[in-house]
Amino acid sequence: MTLDFQDFQKQDIKFDINELQKAYSEIIKIKNFEGPDGITNFGAISLTQIPGDPESIKGHKARGVFWTYPNSSGKEEIRDENINEADYSEFIEEYKNTYFKEVFDLLSSKYKLGRIRILLKQPRSTLSWHRDPEPRLHIPIITNPGCHMVIDNVAKHLPADGSVWITNNTKYHNAFNGGEENRIHLVACVLDHKFN
Repeated sequence: MTLDFQDFQKQDIKFDINELQKAYSEIIKIKNFEGPDGITNFGAISLTQIPGDPESIKGHKARGVFWTYPNSSGKEEIRDENINEADYSEFIEEYKNTYFKEVFDLLSSKYKLGRIRILLKQPRSTLSWHRDPEPRLHIPIITNPGCHMVIDNVAKHLPADGSVWITNNTKYHNAFNGGEENRIHLVACVLDHKFN
């Protein structure tokens, strides 16, 4: 049997992994991971916001809307706040002296992006089985062999080597970290990418 990885599309861009890791170290000295109140399995640091609106990255707006099957009823339910991804165009001033600003500038010249966040998946934890409104761009910064993303029934490890991936998050998926260190990805919502 051949696995079909069409929902994981490696892009023709590569960043310096050492610079990405250095920029991540600089940012966590400025800002800690946070998520919506009462949500312990999600951590995000937003790199972009709605221009002039620091409230646009707080609480449930750090996650944004998604759909899930929360129980055995088989009924899909919606979670969190609907937001307009295209409004998140301002790179946050505090982080402009990091390598992430260069990453943002290059990615913005190639893709129509929504929110750009650094996402944390703690050791031995997983996301819910869910789907998002749009694809996601992933740049792994710190990972380990126990980290995989699952889309439909296909699991793939994305290495932290500076590569850029677009994943089909409009399908049901999750991500898990089966290792013993944090999994850190830069993740952007991609508003103009279509999967066949």
